[in-house]
Amino acid sequence: MDDDAFELDSDLVQRFVAIVGDRHALRAQDGIAPYLAEPRGLWHGRSSLVLRPGSVDEVSRIMKLATETATPVVPQSGNTGLVGAQVPDASGREIILSLSRLNRIREIDTLSNTATVEAGVILQTLQEAADAAGRLFPLSLASQGSCQIGGNLSSNAGGTGVLAYGNARELCLGVEVVLPTGEVFDDLRKLKKDNTGYDLKDLFVGAEGTLGVITAAVLKLFPKPKGREVAFAGFRSPEAALALLSLALDRAGPDVTAFELIGRRPYDFTLRHAAGVVRPLQADWPWYALIEISSGRSAGDARAQIEEILAAGLEAGTVEDAVVAASLSQAQAFWNFREMLPEAQKPEGASIKHDISVPVADIPAFIEQAARAVERVSPGARPVCFGHAGDGNLHYNVSRPEGGDDAEFLALYHAMNKAVHDVVRSFNGSISAEHGIGQLKRDELIATAPPMAVDLMRRVKAAFDPANIMNPGKVI
Repeated sequence: MDDDAFELDSDLVQRFVAIVGDRHALRAQDGIAPYLAEPRGLWHGRSSLVLRPGSVDEVSRIMKLATETATPVVPQSGNTGLVGAQVPDASGREIILSLSRLNRIREIDTLSNTATVEAGVILQTLQEAADAAGRLFPLSLASQGSCQIGGNLSSNAGGTGVLAYGNARELCLGVEVVLPTGEVFDDLRKLKKDNTGYDLKDLFVGAEGTLGVITAAVLKLFPKPKGREVAFAGFRSPEAALALLSLALDRAGPDVTAFELIGRRPYDFTLRHAAGVVRPLQADWPWYALIEISSGRSAGDARAQIEEILAAGLEAGTVEDAVVAASLSQAQAFWNFREMLPEAQKPEGASIKHDISVPVADIPAFIEQAARAVERVSPGARPVCFGHAGDGNLHYNVSRPEGGDDAEFLALYHAMNKAVHDVVRSFNGSISAEHGIGQLKRDELIATAPPMAVDLMRRVKAAFDPANIMNPGKVI
């Protein structure tokens, strides 16, 4: 830390440390450092204390003391978020509350099709536990090997399975939350139907730790598919890809579990820079899609459905070329190709990223208009478009012009955001589809959301956190 950095009162530090014990309180800066920055390196904060509680009671005592002493608290799960919600500010006044030790799977109920898990459970760990019990937990993200359930819920994570299963909010039946006062809101119920007043859990899911600390949740499980098939297809336009999506939904309905749209530029970047990837199709096309069909009946049924859909698309002239994975390893290779898209953009230089959603029918018009907006801000800049076309969520990233200067391009960050987001709003879309608001989009949310919406969010924040100690400066 710099010499002028704020230091918490030593007596107060000792009071916090006493709650979790010396072993689970980090005070040395080399131990704290990994908690102070996020994956993209856009935010670096300060803190003199990281607390790692091992029980809900310890979280409760921490929050009670924080409120009594007006100590701001930043909850943090796997630190994989992309909008800076999990990073403390630069003041050094905020303490970090890591949920990683709350990592028990309390129960898997195969009859109710639910899992009751603590906030620090790693997403992949839950996926594997559900699989071992003959069930599916369908939330799937590129960071699933390190992200944690508390963060997934706090950011209302989306991922590749939203088309069929919904986002994190739709997968959550109940929550356990420690309020800023230290009170515990225990709503860990397995009910799929409950019409007894306000649905309070939904206030905490997606709140990014600004209203309370999620410590556990009841999550939906699903029967494991008996057959799963993955295909890669090439198209001449986004309109053609969406025509296949419509056909697939007509023919297979909820068995369509993924439809990922990929532009030619991110496709080429991945072939150029990602190690170990294999070209899915021999010919090149302007657009591609990864399609997944999951059948609850049989492997043969899944195969028959995807072949029927692709054959109909080829006959209609919407599909130019397609291949169905011939093995589990090839199916995984297709998915690996999709997951490598964001990383493969990095060697191309600085980029400005957008996580947006528009109505599915407006995707082609958005892509066309956004490209024109990008060109006006930075002539020669390269749109890198891919994402979850089935639910309207696109990762519309923009790489600097070829041979351009990174610093000069990044100086256009706010202008580029405004240009792209203006197009999003013209379609009544969202400037944050699945990554959240955090620090990245807070000011823009306040400036562009309907004034009544901002006022209501501030009222909710004040009602739950009148001392403003819960992740201050984030969301609202």
